[in-house]
Amino acid sequence: MNWILPIENLTTESATLLGGKGESLRKLAMEDLCIPRTLCLTTRAYNEFVDRAGLREKISLELNRKIFSEMRWEEVWDASQRIRLFFLRSSMSDEMYNEVDRILSSTFGDRAVVVRSSAPEEDRSGHSFAGLHASFTHLHGTEDVIRHIRLVWASLWSDAALLYRQELGLDIFTSSMAVLVQEMVPGQASGIFFTQDPSHEDQGLIEGVHGMNPPLVDGKISPDRWVLAAETGQVIDHTAPGSRTHWQPPDSTLTADNLLALPLELKDQTPLDPEKIATLWEAGEKVVRLFGVSQDIEWTFRDETLVLLQARPITTSMKPADGDSRAWYLSLHRSLENLLSLRKRIEEILIPQMQETARELAESSLVDLSVTELASEIRHRWEINRHWASVYWDDFIPFAHGMRLFGQVYNQVMTPEDPYEFMKLLKRQDLISIRRNKALAELAAGVRRRPLRARALAARNMDALDADFRNELDAFVVRYGDLSCTVTGAVDCAPDAGTLANTLLEMAKMPETLQSGSESDQTEALESAFLDACASLHQEGCGQLLSLGRSSYRLRDDDNIILGAIEAQLIAATQEGWRRIERGCEELSGVMSELGLKKDSGASRPPESTPPPMVLDRQITGQPAGPGLARGRARVIVEHRDIAHFKRGEIIVCDGVDPNMTFVMPLAAGIVERRGGMLIHGAIIAREYGLPCVTGVVDATQRIRSGQTVTVDGYLGIVTIAEK
Repeated sequence: MNWILPIENLTTESATLLGGKGESLRKLAMEDLCIPRTLCLTTRAYNEFVDRAGLREKISLELNRKIFSEMRWEEVWDASQRIRLFFLRSSMSDEMYNEVDRILSSTFGDRAVVVRSSAPEEDRSGHSFAGLHASFTHLHGTEDVIRHIRLVWASLWSDAALLYRQELGLDIFTSSMAVLVQEMVPGQASGIFFTQDPSHEDQGLIEGVHGMNPPLVDGKISPDRWVLAAETGQVIDHTAPGSRTHWQPPDSTLTADNLLALPLELKDQTPLDPEKIATLWEAGEKVVRLFGVSQDIEWTFRDETLVLLQARPITTSMKPADGDSRAWYLSLHRSLENLLSLRKRIEEILIPQMQETARELAESSLVDLSVTELASEIRHRWEINRHWASVYWDDFIPFAHGMRLFGQVYNQVMTPEDPYEFMKLLKRQDLISIRRNKALAELAAGVRRRPLRARALAARNMDALDADFRNELDAFVVRYGDLSCTVTGAVDCAPDAGTLANTLLEMAKMPETLQSGSESDQTEALESAFLDACASLHQEGCGQLLSLGRSSYRLRDDDNIILGAIEAQLIAATQEGWRRIERGCEELSGVMSELGLKKDSGASRPPESTPPPMVLDRQITGQPAGPGLARGRARVIVEHRDIAHFKRGEIIVCDGVDPNMTFVMPLAAGIVERRGGMLIHGAIIAREYGLPCVTGVVDATQRIRSGQTVTVDGYLGIVTIAEK
């Protein structure tokens, strides 16, 4: 079976076997343009692989847990990671492996090669998958190449690629992937040529660096830039980088991260002279005539010979529109370097500033302020809260990608059976929410030992509490925020002592010692195995990545609670304003209306008493997010105040677990969420407490009613609803 062939052996009729990128390279070669020696592992090989391994059915299951267009970004990422692991844990047939081994060895020997994606839809005029599918450089030997072929195949199902196919209206389930294996060309100068600058139609743009291309493509070094007249190729402008300090030398074929100091004699020398620029422009003109559209060309000069590594159409018309949520989501994907820089800013600057702000606001008295002073203070706190809510979206949300980046690398290195095994290396940290729950447990112990406190809390008579305990409660609210209010920008909240009172009474019924439900995983052994495997695969920065993942995991919950402490102070000022308005002070109404600070009645709804309806679909599916089985009465949380009625042993059913809801986790038996994602707040805390959790359940709060008995299967992602 001819699964892998030299590209020159394929014809126009073989376009679907070659994929878009492969077909473009074949055409370049037919026009006597120099390309690297290239083999193509055809789409026939991909289809044979997925069929023999039974992956088509598994992929279909992952993408049909719900209607794909209704899946949240986090759910798409989860599904793509599970699919990726399917590819990594599956093997080629002996027949295919032997053919690939034989042809790779006879073609390249022990030379380094590049593996590139080439999906049939890829690099077609009208749309481009640039950057969405995987490519890998500096590969040696059959085992290394085949491992990365599987990663390229898996990238067909990456979250970014899935979302782009959906946007284009392409049929996900008929997608396939060819793979190109090319020699690594030892170029003295390399770069990218836009035959038409996407920003200026009458200009072309060249970016070039000394040595080989990977550091430029990965953004690790800055290039020289030349602006050309699109019609003549004349250089209009040249911009040198601030300094030329590093390169990947032509003989650097051992590892992709081998970045060395640039030789002194090259630091003041541009990568391209006028003759090479003219050669590149002439080749670009030929490529444009061949394909009929402007091209994005990756190139290198081997001595004086120009080698075209790949060419694809420039598709500026396909840029996402303003406000496109897919574009926003994809902007959250960050490199390790970017995330490390963001971590430093968050941990060393932003978090200390937030904590200091919350402390200062808590220390200022509101009752002693005049009307004018209170109006000014309300505006001041509103602006502070708005500022930090903006920081949350701009910095903290993107930093959450650190967990995902670590999980992706861990799965690639370790290929575990459980796609979320990496979570065991992130868990059991000093999360603020866990500290808050321990503080609640200590308060509950005080209630357990003093029955008078329990009676006062049950009657919601906070004035009947002894002074010491009342001070402890007030200190708890100042430190962690009011449990009756949400966080991250929502301020329509009337503080309600009933939520805290109910929680303490329920926790007081539990045993004296509150233990987290986290299993005793062998974290040190897993960590050691991961770092050893990274070293054996020449993976760089794995220790940094693990540390980053842990920081990202911890902050994903902590940031909300810290923000909640700031928001609590805005709520306090707002409530003081409404109290004065109710006493006849209308002067504050203007500022309250201007800032959109509405008055919340604070009326809690009574517990659900209507008999639940008969449910026809007794089993509903979602995403498995926390392993385990649990059965209990559902407590549906539609509004945050509903959590005031939560009882020990109930199942939380909600749209999404707000970080300021996680205080009831020690009481809960399981979690069901409409929102999906392995790394959303509910899933993170569920795993900390060992609670079964299913996320991504469509219409969970409409299909389940409070009081119904439900069974949560966190292994399979299934929720079973009792008929009565």
